[in-house]
Amino acid sequence: MSSPSPRPERIHWFARLEHRFHAWRERRARRRGRTATIVPFPGYGGPGWVRVVGRVLILPKSRTDAKAGKDASVRGWRSFVGIPVSFATVTITIAGVTHEVTADRGGVVDCRIPADLAAGWQEMTMAVEAQDPIPARVFVVAEDVRFGVVSDVDDTVMVTALPRPLIAAWNSFVVDEHARTPVPGMAVLLERLMRDNPGSPMIYLSTGAWNIAPTLNRFLSRHLFPAGAMLLTDWGPTHDRWFRSGRDHKLGNLARLAEEFPHVRWLLIGDDGQHDEAIYGQFLVEHPDNVAAVAIRRLLPAEAVLAGGRTGGRDEEIADGGDPVPWVSAEDGAGILDTLITAGVVR
Repeated sequence: MSSPSPRPERIHWFARLEHRFHAWRERRARRRGRTATIVPFPGYGGPGWVRVVGRVLILPKSRTDAKAGKDASVRGWRSFVGIPVSFATVTITIAGVTHEVTADRGGVVDCRIPADLAAGWQEMTMAVEAQDPIPARVFVVAEDVRFGVVSDVDDTVMVTALPRPLIAAWNSFVVDEHARTPVPGMAVLLERLMRDNPGSPMIYLSTGAWNIAPTLNRFLSRHLFPAGAMLLTDWGPTHDRWFRSGRDHKLGNLARLAEEFPHVRWLLIGDDGQHDEAIYGQFLVEHPDNVAAVAIRRLLPAEAVLAGGRTGGRDEEIADGGDPVPWVSAEDGAGILDTLITAGVVR
C-alpha cells in the first residue's frame, strides 16, 4: 500500500491576509494601466555562479523637481508604497545566456544562477512582463581572495537608533533620506579596507526591509561608502510566524557566505545597540576559520538611550581549539580603524 502524500504546509493566517491585500492592490493598479517592473539590488558571486537579488514591484510615479531636473526630497514612507507582485516570472540575462526565475510571495528574487564571469563588478540585465531590461550588477569574488567585509547598516554606518520602535518608525517612514547621517569615520574605514584588500567582497547585511534598498544605495553613494552587495530582508509575516526573525536572517546569510566562500575570512562589523555581538559570537563559534576579526561600534550615550541601552561587549573571542580572534570596539570609524591596526588586522 502506498504511503499517504505529505500534507501541504499551512501558511500563517496573517501571511495569507497580507497576500490577499497586496493582490487587491495589484488588481486596482493594473486596472489603472500600471505595469510591474524589476528593481535590482547589488549581488555577488564566485567562480561559475552568481547570487542575483531584486524585487518585482508596481511603483508609484516618481517625484521630480521640474526646475532643477533632480530628484526631489524623498520621505521614507515612499519606499514602502510600491506594490509587490507575487510569483512573477523574471528574465535574467547574464553574458548572453537567458534564465527565467520566479519571484516569491513578496515579489523578492533571490536566486543562485550558473555563470562564468570575470572577477570584480559585472553587469547583467533583469526584465519582467516584457518590459525593457534593467541593468543590474554583481560582484564576483576570485578564487584567490582570502578576505572580506560584512557590515551591519543601522547604527553601524548610518545613525538610526533602530531598536526603539517609535524611533525606527520615524527614521524609516518620515525622515527625509537626505537628513540621514553617516556614522563618523565609517566610510573612511570601509574604503581603507577595500583599498588595502583589492578584490575583496563588501557585504552590507541588515535587518532592514528590501523596500529601503534604493534609498540605502543612494545614501552609501552620497557619503562615499564603497559599493557592495546588499542582503536585506522582507518585512512582514512568514508562513509560520507574525514577523521575520532578524537574528535568523543574519545568521543564515553568514552561514551561507561561509559555505559559498570557505577560504574567505570575514571582518564582521556591527554595533552594540542590537544583537550584533551575540550573532557574530555565535557565528564565530560555529565557523572559527571564517572570521578574521569582529569590530563593534559602541553607541554614544545619547544613542544608547534612544536604542534602549547596550547589549554588553567583550574584548576578545577565542574559538575552540583555535587562535585568538581580535574583538575590538570604538565609538566611530576612526577609533575602530586604530584598534584594528593595533590588533594587526589592518596594516
